Amino acid sequence: MYKSIIRPILFKFDPEKVHHFTFKMIKLAHKIPGMRGIIRSLYVVDDKRLAVNVFGLDFTNPVGLAAGFDKDGKLYDELSNFGFGFIEVGTVTPVGQPGNETPRLFRLPADKGIINRMGFNNGGVEELAERLRNRRGDKLIIGGNIGKNKLTPNEEALDDYLKCFDALFDYVDYFVVNVSSPNTPNLRALQEKEPLKKLLSALKNENMAQAHPKPILLKIAPDLTDSQLDDIIEIVRDTKIDGIIATNTTISRADLKTHSTEVEKIGAGGLSGMPVRQRATEVISYLHTKSNGAFPIIAVGGIFTAEDALEKLKAGASLVQVYSGFIYEGPAMIKRICKGILKEKK
Repeated sequence: MYKSIIRPILFKFDPEKVHHFTFKMIKLAHKIPGMRGIIRSLYVVDDKRLAVNVFGLDFTNPVGLAAGFDKDGKLYDELSNFGFGFIEVGTVTPVGQPGNETPRLFRLPADKGIINRMGFNNGGVEELAERLRNRRGDKLIIGGNIGKNKLTPNEEALDDYLKCFDALFDYVDYFVVNVSSPNTPNLRALQEKEPLKKLLSALKNENMAQAHPKPILLKIAPDLTDSQLDDIIEIVRDTKIDGIIATNTTISRADLKTHSTEVEKIGAGGLSGMPVRQRATEVISYLHTKSNGAFPIIAVGGIFTAEDALEKLKAGASLVQVYSGFIYEGPAMIKRICKGILKEKK
């Protein structure tokens, strides 16, 4: 029903407006008495064989929602009813910011891809923390994806990450350091070996000063070279952070089915979805193999089916996240992936 009726209607309208409209509809639906239970009965696969423990956290299943979908934590409770084992909020910055000018979100249906140049639009970390204070229960794992404000120079970026870390510490289960978005000027320069090691070491020290430290992960770009991936392995080892999320969106436009004139008209931005599937798997496999499985990897990039998720898990990932696939395939996708994983376990 979603792919045959709902998606064709939604895809006739501006992607960002559809995103906000969908949020309102999901919120509204959950105000109807009994609807929460109905949605869960339709989409949640409750099977103990799906449970997995990664970096000390117990996930009910290994399928999560990637950062960027619920940046400000406005819908995490409702979204959990569609069967996600965990939800990552953010990317959030210390001070709220509008992000880049619109239009800044584009679909590539022929490629099952999405290009975005949102630019860390969010209401600020204090606003997010306030919403997370009202979490219902502690079963749902929530990750906090943190970044720096657009106007903060890279030399002062550490302060931004520490502010976000401290503000969210009591309300999230793990942290993700985002230095790989292509939509904030010069942000990716923080992926270079020395500044990245300095940033992660400082966050690790702040974390270890807490009574109960939280897992810290690094989200990396798919555009890194093998040499840079070797540096990432070394940095994880030296800083003793807890894992990697592979991968963010790509700046590559190679091998797209969408006509080049249309792609050029869209302009800059990070490409997600099916076009990044193969490269994300290659990065996961490289990191897992070269590190001898020394750290957990959360896979994201081009996951639309159970087969896509299993490909990532077999490459060395411990968990998977979806974003573009959720938009193209609809909420039943999570159930199909979970059932595919269970079938593989037989």
